[in-house]
Amino acid sequence: MTKSMIRVRMSSHDAHYGGNLVDGARMLNLFGDVATELLIINDGDEGLFCAYDKVEFLAPVYAGDYIEAVGEITKVGNSSRTMIFEARKVIVPRPDISDSAADILTEPIVVCRASGTCVVPKQSQRK
Repeated sequence: MTKSMIRVRMSSHDAHYGGNLVDGARMLNLFGDVATELLIINDGDEGLFCAYDKVEFLAPVYAGDYIEAVGEITKVGNSSRTMIFEARKVIVPRPDISDSAADILTEPIVVCRASGTCVVPKQSQRK
Protein backbone atom coordinates (compact mmCIF):
# COMPACT_ATOMS: atom_id res chain seq x y z
CA MET A 1 0.00 0.00 0.00
CA THR A 2 0.94 3.69 -0.19
CA LYS A 3 3.33 4.99 2.51
CA SER A 4 4.65 8.40 3.55
CA MET A 5 7.13 9.83 6.10
CA ILE A 6 8.04 13.29 7.39
CA ARG A 7 10.68 14.26 9.96
CA VAL A 8 10.34 17.41 12.07
CA ARG A 9 12.25 18.94 14.97
CA MET A 10 10.02 20.03 17.83
CA SER A 11 10.74 23.65 18.68
CA SER A 12 10.26 25.69 21.81
CA HIS A 13 7.05 26.96 20.14
CA ASP A 14 5.75 23.38 20.18
CA ALA A 15 6.36 23.09 23.94
CA HIS A 16 3.06 23.59 25.71
CA TYR A 17 3.72 22.40 29.25
CA GLY A 18 6.40 22.77 31.92
CA GLY A 19 9.75 21.14 31.27
CA ASN A 20 9.44 21.83 27.50
CA LEU A 21 6.87 19.05 27.12
CA VAL A 22 5.14 19.06 23.72
CA ASP A 23 1.35 18.71 23.55
CA GLY A 24 0.30 15.30 22.20
CA ALA A 25 -1.98 17.05 19.72
CA ARG A 26 1.18 18.08 17.85
CA MET A 27 1.60 14.41 16.84
CA LEU A 28 -1.94 14.43 15.44
CA ASN A 29 -1.03 17.53 13.45
CA LEU A 30 1.92 15.63 11.95
CA PHE A 31 -0.35 12.69 11.15
CA GLY A 32 -2.68 15.11 9.34
CA ASP A 33 0.23 16.26 7.17
CA VAL A 34 1.19 12.64 6.45
CA ALA A 35 -2.44 11.83 5.58
CA THR A 36 -2.59 14.78 3.18
CA GLU A 37 0.55 13.57 1.38
CA LEU A 38 -0.82 10.02 1.21
CA LEU A 39 -4.05 11.26 -0.38
CA ILE A 40 -2.16 13.39 -2.90
CA ILE A 41 -0.01 10.38 -3.86
CA ASN A 42 -3.00 8.04 -4.04
CA ASP A 43 -5.70 10.33 -5.46
CA GLY A 44 -4.15 13.57 -6.67
CA ASP A 45 -6.21 15.50 -4.10
CA GLU A 46 -5.76 16.53 -0.45
CA GLY A 47 -9.08 15.04 0.60
CA LEU A 48 -10.50 15.43 4.11
CA PHE A 49 -9.61 13.77 7.41
CA CYS A 50 -12.88 12.44 8.87
CA ALA A 51 -12.02 10.71 12.13
CA TYR A 52 -9.43 8.97 14.23
CA ASP A 53 -10.51 5.47 15.28
CA LYS A 54 -7.76 5.09 17.86
CA VAL A 55 -4.98 7.26 19.32
CA GLU A 56 -2.32 6.07 21.77
CA PHE A 57 0.20 8.41 23.38
CA LEU A 58 3.08 6.17 24.41
CA ALA A 59 6.03 8.40 25.43
CA PRO A 60 6.67 12.09 26.11
CA VAL A 61 7.99 14.45 23.44
CA TYR A 62 10.10 17.50 24.32
CA ALA A 63 11.29 20.60 22.50
CA GLY A 64 14.44 19.68 20.58
CA ASP A 65 13.32 16.10 19.85
CA TYR A 66 13.26 15.02 16.21
CA ILE A 67 10.05 13.18 15.37
CA GLU A 68 9.58 10.93 12.38
CA ALA A 69 5.91 10.54 11.49
CA VAL A 70 4.99 7.70 9.16
CA GLY A 71 1.70 6.65 7.68
CA GLU A 72 0.26 4.06 5.38
CA ILE A 73 -3.01 3.59 3.55
CA THR A 74 -4.27 0.17 4.60
CA LYS A 75 -7.64 0.09 2.83
CA VAL A 76 -9.10 1.91 -0.15
CA GLY A 77 -12.86 2.22 -0.51
CA ASN A 78 -14.87 4.14 -3.12
CA SER A 79 -14.04 7.44 -1.46
CA SER A 80 -12.71 6.44 1.98
CA ARG A 81 -9.07 5.71 2.79
CA THR A 82 -8.21 3.88 6.03
CA MET A 83 -4.77 4.76 7.41
CA ILE A 84 -2.40 3.88 10.22
CA PHE A 85 0.19 6.23 11.71
CA GLU A 86 3.21 6.05 13.99
CA ALA A 87 5.38 8.85 15.41
CA ARG A 88 8.89 7.98 16.55
CA LYS A 89 11.48 10.00 18.43
CA VAL A 90 14.73 9.56 16.45
CA ILE A 91 17.04 12.30 17.80
CA VAL A 92 17.16 13.79 21.30
CA PRO A 93 18.96 16.90 22.60
CA ARG A 94 21.75 16.42 25.16
CA PRO A 95 21.77 19.62 27.25
CA ASP A 96 23.77 17.73 29.91
CA ILE A 97 26.73 17.84 27.48
CA SER A 98 26.23 21.26 25.85
CA ASP A 99 23.48 23.52 24.51
CA SER A 100 23.97 22.15 20.97
CA ALA A 101 24.70 18.45 21.64
CA ALA A 102 22.27 15.80 20.40
CA ASP A 103 22.19 12.03 19.97
CA ILE A 104 20.71 9.88 17.23
CA LEU A 105 18.82 7.08 18.93
CA THR A 106 19.94 3.60 17.88
CA GLU A 107 16.38 2.44 18.56
CA PRO A 108 13.68 5.03 17.83
CA ILE A 109 11.13 5.53 20.61
CA VAL A 110 7.51 5.17 19.49
CA VAL A 111 5.71 8.16 21.01
CA CYS A 112 2.28 7.86 19.37
CA ARG A 113 0.20 5.48 17.26
CA ALA A 114 -3.12 6.16 15.59
CA SER A 115 -5.54 4.98 12.94
CA GLY A 116 -8.12 6.93 11.06
CA THR A 117 -10.21 7.49 7.97
CA CYS A 118 -9.95 10.11 5.26
CA VAL A 119 -12.28 10.78 2.35
CA VAL A 120 -11.62 11.96 -1.19
CA PRO A 121 -14.92 12.72 -2.95
CA LYS A 122 -15.30 10.82 -6.25
CA GLN A 123 -15.32 14.04 -8.28
CA SER A 124 -11.96 15.05 -6.73
CA GLN A 125 -10.15 11.75 -7.41
CA ARG A 126 -7.71 12.22 -10.27
CA LYS A 127 -5.90 8.86 -10.14
